[in-house]
Amino acid sequence: MNAIEIRDLTKNFGEKQAVCGLDMTVPMGAIYGFIGENGSGKSTTEKIVCGLIHASGGSVRLYGRPHTDSDVRARLGVLIEAPGCYPSLTVWDNMMLQAENLALPDAESAVVATLKAVRMEGAAGNKYKNCSLGMKQRVGIAMALLGDPLLLVLDEPQNGLDADGMRIMREVFLDIVKDGKRSIVISSHLLGELQKVATHYGIIRHGKMLVEMTAAELDASCRTFVALQSGDMRKTKALLCEKYARVEEDEAGYLRVYDAVTPEQIVKYLYEKGVCVTEIKTDKIGLEEYYIDLMKGGK
Repeated sequence: MNAIEIRDLTKNFGEKQAVCGLDMTVPMGAIYGFIGENGSGKSTTEKIVCGLIHASGGSVRLYGRPHTDSDVRARLGVLIEAPGCYPSLTVWDNMMLQAENLALPDAESAVVATLKAVRMEGAAGNKYKNCSLGMKQRVGIAMALLGDPLLLVLDEPQNGLDADGMRIMREVFLDIVKDGKRSIVISSHLLGELQKVATHYGIIRHGKMLVEMTAAELDASCRTFVALQSGDMRKTKALLCEKYARVEEDEAGYLRVYDAVTPEQIVKYLYEKGVCVTEIKTDKIGLEEYYIDLMKGGK
């Protein structure tokens, strides 16, 4: 059984079609990275899944049931755009209000456990308006976790988090899915951070799914390259371009050779041309570069 099964989903806003025949599958126990440009249809799809807006066509099933089923909807946790908190109330009071809204039988215990899960128990007495952006995001995730949901839908949950906050959220996400029953859909533009936790990916453009893949399939699809530096980078680039089809300079100042070639072959070739290589390594592109290549129409 899959956590989410979407088939031929469409959504029209007047004459504009925001989602165009979208198919999407999120396996149970997955951390699903939902990726796309602004305006690609990610948030619209998430809002349909969560019942915040109605689809124009197609079907959405959650854990084998229609997404409109009241029982399955009760096991859904959502953070889209911003947490619905009262600024002048404390974190604790906001969480307790949400627990009451969900009619949780032991609200205090649930709030304590959830704040502990997102490492926010020490900030329970802080007024929400005085929290940093990163803390507010963690409060929003905590509110989404109340009620022990089977499925979490999170829109840009890592926005505003510092390095330590991102580390904490990685731990939280991995804890949530470790039993294999709970699943998370995360839409994010922080692709390097997303790659550290995601088990599956869906890349959407213009309301259509371009590709779905597992983390292992992504890893197999990412091109390898040899990166190097030398004492004369201009001469080195010219020589490499004479011999190899694709040579690029990256942001860190390395020259990358994407042909099927070993570091030893490059060092030998450049040495024979009078160039001394000072640093060389083999690497492969990550999710961000794979995504950029896909958006440009690359393989």
